[in-house]
Amino acid sequence: MSDMISNGIQGAIHGILSDYEKGRSIDKLDVFRQPDRRMITELTEKLFRVVYPGFFKDRSYRVYNVKNNLSLVIEDIAYLLNKQIAIALEYNLHSGGESEDIEGRSQLITLEFLKKIPAIREFIETDVQATMDGDPAAYSEDEIIFSYPGIHAITVHRLAHALHGLGVPVLPRIMSEYAHSRTGIDIHPGAKIGKFFFIDHGTGIVIGETTTIGHHVKIYQGVTLGALSTKGGRHLRSLKRHPTIEDYVTIYSGASILGGNTVIGEGAIIGGNAFITKSVAPGTQISVKNQELHYDKKKNIVNKADFEEDEAWFYTI
Repeated sequence: MSDMISNGIQGAIHGILSDYEKGRSIDKLDVFRQPDRRMITELTEKLFRVVYPGFFKDRSYRVYNVKNNLSLVIEDIAYLLNKQIAIALEYNLHSGGESEDIEGRSQLITLEFLKKIPAIREFIETDVQATMDGDPAAYSEDEIIFSYPGIHAITVHRLAHALHGLGVPVLPRIMSEYAHSRTGIDIHPGAKIGKFFFIDHGTGIVIGETTTIGHHVKIYQGVTLGALSTKGGRHLRSLKRHPTIEDYVTIYSGASILGGNTVIGEGAIIGGNAFITKSVAPGTQISVKNQELHYDKKKNIVNKADFEEDEAWFYTI
């Protein structure tokens, strides 16, 4: 490497390091006083072992002492969670939060969260049942737990929502974004969701922070439960910006339901690609009027003999 290039690289390094001294939010250097995304992801995966004890395991798992193994896992969760909550609370304090006894509060929150796990599991059991009842392609609850992205996202949400309700900053959102990256389903941890929640397929679903969803609700891929406008920015923070979905509502793919004053009444059916910004009465069925389709016939696009050959090959698979 020539001296000119070497000196140029050293100059570039100096310029980057100097750029960290401007005091902006992106200039923080103390990585040990901020939440650890990798650790929070690991915590979430450990929590899956507690929620579904017969489905997820690590290398130390032994079939002859399952409960002893789970006791160790729960103790490990308590230790790691307490540590991450304390970091998040301190991080929030440095970001303008109110002064508090961080160590004492993190321990109390950890304990309260662990006490909530049986109730969380009760909700999740209804979600698995709703998926089994609602999807004819599902052959068993085991298949659903192992492979369905909707159940994965809902499970993470139930856990993150509990932490969010206990006043934990940052961590619940990292958990929800972990689920988002795994499933394509974006559920804010603040959203309130009732029992027997069924997400079918799921990719592209967005559920905003102040959304309220009742019991026995079914949602398909590409649905947005969002805000009507975000022009107010942070001034809208404490307001209800997202819709309320009452019990036994079905929302088909691609539908957008927007606004904090929008209520979808009990038993309503919202058809695919509907765009809704006003409340819908209970029992209403909404559908988008069929768009006009144009078919242009063009000759010689497909060779019939080639098509028959391809079709014959397909049926040998």
